[in-house]
Amino acid sequence: MQLKLVEAIKEAGNIKRFLPSEFGMDPSRMGHALPPGNETFLEKMVVRKAIEDAGIPFTYVSANAFACYNAANLCQLGTLLPPRDKVCLYGDGNVKAIFLDEDDVATYTVKTIDDPRTLNKTLYLRPPQNILSQRQLVEMWEKFIGKELEKISISAEDFIASMKDMNIGDQAGAGHFYHMYFEGCLTDFEIREEGEEASELYPEVEYTTMHTYLKRYI
Repeated sequence: MQLKLVEAIKEAGNIKRFLPSEFGMDPSRMGHALPPGNETFLEKMVVRKAIEDAGIPFTYVSANAFACYNAANLCQLGTLLPPRDKVCLYGDGNVKAIFLDEDDVATYTVKTIDDPRTLNKTLYLRPPQNILSQRQLVEMWEKFIGKELEKISISAEDFIASMKDMNIGDQAGAGHFYHMYFEGCLTDFEIREEGEEASELYPEVEYTTMHTYLKRYI
């Protein structure tokens, strides 16, 4: 559907900046993604190519892991609430990911619109206090509820095997979890000249820490 927007922008000829609907992992780094979840990244790259071929000024926003789908549930599939008895850890649970309050994603995004520093670049949202492992999230939650959760570790091999029994939609979501929590795809690279880091560009934004975010669920 966004390709229709690209055509409209080309016809109008007066658009100063286009921010396509991405707001997740950087699709340019996900060429190895597992199917069927790779479809998300392939489609986003089609849109990017259309934007760049048309010479449309752009900013791409890589917002990493939305907290409502990843932090509030302690990275568990199939629920949006934090468990109170047992939790599944991916491997040893020590792979780092990056979690964002959705309102903060919006705040950072709006700030890019007329900022020349983000023109034709990718803005990576990496608030330092929210670069956390799954185990750190779990420990944070345990302190809130005053209780240690039973921890069940699942290996990468067993996790991939479990995807075979899922429907297509769940397979796609599980594939994304695999790349985030086993591979560490959100934190295994440095931002280079093609990108900027949001908390460095906009230090005035008082972003929501995951400590504050999780406290809402007590």
